[in-house]
Amino acid sequence: MTDVPLSPANETLLRHYRGQVLTRRVYSVIGVALVVVALLAAMNYANAANSGKFFDRLPYLFDFLKNFVPNDPLEIFRAMFDIESPYYDGSLKFDYTSDRHYLTESLYIPNFVYQLIITVNIAIVSTIIGGSIAFCLCFFAATNLVGAGAVRWVVRRIMEVLRAFPEIVIAGLLTAVLSIGPIAAIAAVSLHTIGALGKLFFEVVENADMKPEEGLRSVGATWLERVRFAILPQVLPNFVSYTLLRTEINVRASTIIGAVGGGGIGEVFRLSIGRDHAAKTYAIVILLLVTIVCIDQFSGWLRRRLVGNQSFAMGRGAA
Repeated sequence: MTDVPLSPANETLLRHYRGQVLTRRVYSVIGVALVVVALLAAMNYANAANSGKFFDRLPYLFDFLKNFVPNDPLEIFRAMFDIESPYYDGSLKFDYTSDRHYLTESLYIPNFVYQLIITVNIAIVSTIIGGSIAFCLCFFAATNLVGAGAVRWVVRRIMEVLRAFPEIVIAGLLTAVLSIGPIAAIAAVSLHTIGALGKLFFEVVENADMKPEEGLRSVGATWLERVRFAILPQVLPNFVSYTLLRTEINVRASTIIGAVGGGGIGEVFRLSIGRDHAAKTYAIVILLLVTIVCIDQFSGWLRRRLVGNQSFAMGRGAA
């Protein structure tokens, strides 16, 4: 089979295509090379900062996990549910019963479960507070609703400042004012949530179809009425989805803040791993994993209930 000669226009098109492919490959090679150089430079810096011991200690990277094991696998579940340990010798390492939270004389909540409830409550309250404020601010930050005026500029800058600092940094600043505890954690996570959710919310608003808004404007509707009846029905499903996702993120953020004095499961996790209490540490890790999975499954179920299964049927035609 003989090749059909290309026309001059097609020859030019093919030449440009080959040139673009070559350029992309060159850029890819350069990008990978820069990443490798940066990685090697970082590892060399780490080695120098550790007096030349970084590379020497790499083979022992997982020794901690290998040696950090409980006496008995059942100890993990005893620690998780505050069941008395047969290895109890008077030390805190095997003391699982003293921190029970009794509801009645015989009914109690295990300490780690109680601390986990505190962490989840911090995340939920922070999401409600931060999400509510972000909901109110996002419409004033959207270009298609307020234009490019001073209000939009100020609201966006406020959101940028609030999300510029990680929750743990904000919590560290607030503990000097509000002292150590859940209140500082709630305030820190709420402030960061305002900035993060506010940005996601106003970007959704800016992508909304403006034809319903134009129709309401033509009949004399106020700005608030246009937002309520033209914009909100379009963006509300995405708002709910982003809020549920933020709840998952806030659970992890609340755990980290707890490790620096914010209360909840993070604080007891820091203490258990610092004291070499293996069973307690693994119990907390398992509880956190189960909690995150449950929240993720619940979020998916709730999104389907609110948005409808058709929004999750990618690539399927109508029945």
